[in-house]
Amino acid sequence: MRTLSTRPLRLGAGAGYSGDRIAPAVDLAERGGLDYLVFECLAERTIALAQLERSRDPESGFDPLLRERMQAVLAPCVRNGTRIITNMGAAHPMAAGREIIRVARELGLQRLKVCVVHGDDVLAQLSGRDLRILETGEPLAALGDSLLSANAYLGAAPLVQALAQGADVVVTGRVADPALYLAPLVHEFGWDMDDWEKLGQGTLVGHLLECAGQITGGYFADPGFRDVPDLAALGFPIAEVHRDGRATITKLPDTGGCVTVDTCIAQLLYEVEDPGRYLQPDVVADFSGVRVAQAGTDRVELEGARGYARPDCLKVTVGYRGGFVGEGQVSYAGPGAQARGQLALDVLRQRLDDAGIRILDSRYELIGVDAIHGPGLSAGYQPYEVRARVACRVPTRHEAQRVANEVEAMYLNGPASGGGIAKTVREVIAGVSVLIPREWVRTGVTTMEL
Repeated sequence: MRTLSTRPLRLGAGAGYSGDRIAPAVDLAERGGLDYLVFECLAERTIALAQLERSRDPESGFDPLLRERMQAVLAPCVRNGTRIITNMGAAHPMAAGREIIRVARELGLQRLKVCVVHGDDVLAQLSGRDLRILETGEPLAALGDSLLSANAYLGAAPLVQALAQGADVVVTGRVADPALYLAPLVHEFGWDMDDWEKLGQGTLVGHLLECAGQITGGYFADPGFRDVPDLAALGFPIAEVHRDGRATITKLPDTGGCVTVDTCIAQLLYEVEDPGRYLQPDVVADFSGVRVAQAGTDRVELEGARGYARPDCLKVTVGYRGGFVGEGQVSYAGPGAQARGQLALDVLRQRLDDAGIRILDSRYELIGVDAIHGPGLSAGYQPYEVRARVACRVPTRHEAQRVANEVEAMYLNGPASGGGIAKTVREVIAGVSVLIPREWVRTGVTTMEL
C-alpha cells in the first residue's frame, strides 16, 4: 500500500503561459526544495494554433519552448527529486513525450519515466452533434468546414493516474489550469475525487499558482500606488500545502517581487466570474469564504475554500479558421499630430469602403489617444505624437493584403509627415466554446521510459 504524505507539499509554478520566462523556473528547480514543478502553458487559442503547426509537420504541435524548458530544468529536477507536470503537450502530447525523452537522453540522464495523458481531443466526437456555441447561442454547425480543433478541459483524474504509475514527468494537452496543481495534492494526500471540500481548497491553490509571477507582483505593479521591489528579478511562487488543504503562498528568498495579501487577492479574483461558483471539471469551487492573512515577509496563508459536486458537462474549446487580418500602422508627430492621424484614419476608411473589400470586423484607432478606452476618456487631450492603426478582418488573404497596402500608401497619399509605417497580414484562428457530456471523453495514459 502506498504511503500517503503527512508533511506539507511544496508546489512551484514554472510558467503561467506559453512564452513565460524560463530563468525563474530554473531557480525553483535548483533551490526550491520542490515536490512538484508545474508548467501551465495553454491559452484559449493555443491548441488551435498548435494544430495548425501539426498539420504542416506531423511531429510538431507541442509547445515551442518545450525543448528549451526541459533542457533547463530536467537535470536539476531529477537530481532533487522534483516531479514535473505540464500541459505543454498542446495539440500533440505524444510527440511532446517523445521530445522530452530525447532531451533527457541528450542530457545524459540514466532514467526517466514520462507519462502522456491523452483524450482531450474530441473533434471527432462533435461531428453531427446538435451543439450550441456558448458565446452566441448559434449552432456549432454554422461554422461548417472551418473547424480546426476541439479540446475538452480534462480534470485531475488522469493526471493522478499518471502519477500513480510513477511518472517523473506528466505531459498533457488541454487540462483545466487548476487541475495541474490539484492532481499532485489528490495523489499525495489520498483525497477522494468526491471530497468536494478538499477539491475546492486544492482548486484554490491551483488557481492561485496557475499564472506564476502574477501572484508575486507581476501584472500588479503600478508605481506610486502598488510598488513591487526588484521587478526585473521577479521570482515565481511556491505553495506549501497541508493535507487538509490549507496553503501558504511564498517565494524563494533573494528573488524580486513580493507575496502580499493584495497580490494574492488580485490573483484570487483573476478571471473568476463568480467566486461562489467557479466551475471546474473536478468540482464547483466556492471562494467566497476564503480567508487571507499575511504570515510574514512574502508569506500569505489562505484557507476556507469550499466545493460542491462537479458539473455534468465539460467545456470544450473549438478552434476554427476565422479569415485573415490585414493591419497597418503609421506615425505622426509634432503640432497637429492628432488631427493628421485622424485624417489618415478617415481617408483609409473611405478608401477601403470604396474598394469593396468584404470587411468582417475592423479597428480604426489612434494609439495613445483612443485605442484602449475609446474617445470619451481622451477628450481634450492633444498628444505630441500618435500612431494610427487600421486592422480589418476579411475572408481572404488577398483582401487582407489590400488593407495593409492601403496603409502603406499613406507615405505619398495621406497627410503630411507620416512615417514608420509597418504592415502585416496574418490568418485568424478564432475560438468558441461548447459544452458536452463528460461521458463523451475517454482519457488514457501512455508511458515512455528512458
